[in-house]
Amino acid sequence: MLASLFRVNLGILFRDIQYSLQKSSKRKKFYSIKTIAKSTLFSHRVESAIATGSWTGERSGVTQNMDKTNYLSTISQLQRVSSMLPSDQENFLARTLHPTHYGRFCPIETPEGTEIGLRKNLAILSLVSTRVELDREKFLKDLVVDGLSIEGVEGTDVFFNGLFIGTVLNPEEFVVKIREKRRAGELPILLNVRNDPDLKNVIISTEAGRVLRPLIILENGASKLKNEDLVQIEQGQISWDGLIKKGIIEYLDAAEEENSLVALYEEEITPRHTHLEIDNIDLFGVVTSLVPYANHDQSSRLNRGSKTQKQALGLYSANYLCRLDTDVSILQYPQKPIVRSFVYDTLQTYPAGQNLTVAIITYEGYNMEDALVFNRGSLERGVGRSFYFRPYSAVEMNYAGGLKDEIAVPEKDSSGYKTEVSYKHLEEDGIIYPEADVNEGEVLIGKMSPPKFLSEAREISVRTKKESSVTMRQEEKGTIDSVFITEDEEGNKIVQIKTRDLRVPEIGDKFATAHGQKGVVGAIIPEEDVPFTSKGIRPDVMFNPHGLPSRMTVGYLLELLAGKVGCLKGEVVNGTAFSGASKKELEDQLEELGFSYDGKETMYSGVTGKKMVSKIFIGNLYYLKLKYMVANKLHGRASGKVALLTRQPIEGRARGGALRLGEMEQQALVAHGASLLLKERYDSDKILLPICTKCGATGIDDNIRDKTICPMCGSESIEHVEVSYAFKLLMEELQGLHIHSMFQLKNKYE
Repeated sequence: MLASLFRVNLGILFRDIQYSLQKSSKRKKFYSIKTIAKSTLFSHRVESAIATGSWTGERSGVTQNMDKTNYLSTISQLQRVSSMLPSDQENFLARTLHPTHYGRFCPIETPEGTEIGLRKNLAILSLVSTRVELDREKFLKDLVVDGLSIEGVEGTDVFFNGLFIGTVLNPEEFVVKIREKRRAGELPILLNVRNDPDLKNVIISTEAGRVLRPLIILENGASKLKNEDLVQIEQGQISWDGLIKKGIIEYLDAAEEENSLVALYEEEITPRHTHLEIDNIDLFGVVTSLVPYANHDQSSRLNRGSKTQKQALGLYSANYLCRLDTDVSILQYPQKPIVRSFVYDTLQTYPAGQNLTVAIITYEGYNMEDALVFNRGSLERGVGRSFYFRPYSAVEMNYAGGLKDEIAVPEKDSSGYKTEVSYKHLEEDGIIYPEADVNEGEVLIGKMSPPKFLSEAREISVRTKKESSVTMRQEEKGTIDSVFITEDEEGNKIVQIKTRDLRVPEIGDKFATAHGQKGVVGAIIPEEDVPFTSKGIRPDVMFNPHGLPSRMTVGYLLELLAGKVGCLKGEVVNGTAFSGASKKELEDQLEELGFSYDGKETMYSGVTGKKMVSKIFIGNLYYLKLKYMVANKLHGRASGKVALLTRQPIEGRARGGALRLGEMEQQALVAHGASLLLKERYDSDKILLPICTKCGATGIDDNIRDKTICPMCGSESIEHVEVSYAFKLLMEELQGLHIHSMFQLKNKYE
């Protein structure tokens, strides 16, 4: 990929130099090659391709910005495999799961939209083959010794990386010899061999880009991974690479796996089996394998659960204090889950969530439709608090002709000077000080620029400087976290500022579990009104029981039960999919602890103190705060910026746009008969159009003679009619097509 990018851009540079030399030779003027070769032409094109991901050959997405929501989202992105097929076509066979995906690609983790099945994630133990160092001549000579006939007259055909290299009379024996050599370390571990008796060929492959998966080798119906090896692994005396070198584990591609029979459990092994699965969780990807009791959830829920884990706030990087990332948050008190898969400890991931006490109970209708009711006391003690960070930067550019930007407190006579209050936080150098509390529109970095166009310079004559300060974004507030001053490779001064904003959970913030049970905060209830158990425990979250039957997320209930056991015993509970603590074990432990085996408890109303008739299922669950917060979505405005062409308000929260009332909203107002409101709402681009009462043509305002005349009949009998500017634009565009429109006026009082 990089080679093709280099080649194409070097070709462009050569053509440019060639053109410049031809031009200069015609003029009989010769310049130095340094002046002819534009250094920026090559390096800037390469840099922009890497920055945007738009490659030569119309390929996009080759490079991507790293997802910095949390540690898991970064790992997941690095494990992603994207198909080159267009997502707007059906391509059913490319999207659907295939048996060879087992242990190679995660069957769960894929996007839900048009990209479904085309964007896959590698399974937790799989590996993509890379180029191997192999002496081809020596390898072929060794194959001849093992029974390969280069003449290729009779027997089974042998192919090496797609090329025919000869035939072999006894393919089974030939293949076994190659495998033994690979296990002994004489051949690369990424080499795979397959004997196909139906097509009568043997395929040997060392090509890059094949997905391989590791399996334990079986010999005479017994695993080569013995108990003494497991002890050595526990004591750290032998590593993964050590197991491969000892010939205990080997990597198979999809082709070679066709020649093997894999046992899922050790008890299933028969003399016919050739390999044993390392662990039955290895079919999942890195994110799905972290879901506790994932084997008890519906697959579509698990898909959403994997997605929510990648959107949870936590600690995305340990050095976040000195990083400048856009749109990132840090959870204040992240915790490791009490019920967790063993993969969690293996990954040593940064946590992104909190263990909360959850009661499955309705509360005054505030947790209808997946909403959650939170306990205010819990939020005051720090549940779900996060910091939202945003970077701002300014560069002091040097322009041609000795002009340059200036980072300083803007002068009062500079064009576009704001009010003095806006600059109140700036110090003498024009930069804000750390820990200042800033509101929207206030200046963070004071900056003055030279006029860009001559018209500007003429307009402002004496005032040669233009105000171009960096201000706090609309509808945002924050505290200055850090200020960095540095310079770029051209020697321009750069000022970078990072703001942070404390976000306490509020109504509308999104929370979820790893089981795809996501919802927004519907109400925050005072602690004294929250129902409590006979032991005085008040839940942090109240979850609606109606969210469980139709979705069949039994893993949610099992995690709740296991979390209760873990909290009461002060232990971490193994909730690994397929091999975690069973329901029976959890029920027995709860009974031993003096609780009801089913996890239900008698609860009392927090308002009346009366005992509730039903027993309530209460336990502990790992909840994730997602990056979608209502503070980043809240938006509204009165008057503001309008689009140049249509004079209607612009759209988009970031640009200070308005909220569009479309055709459907208009029909709702019509249905209410609110005619004056309708008139008022839809006059954002109102304009007075002069119309001739005699011929109905559009009139002209003659500012020199100070009168309005009709260009068609010369009449001065003109009425001004209120119309939308977009309609006036339509009239003028029709005139451009030589279609002249006439208007018939009526008396508006009739």
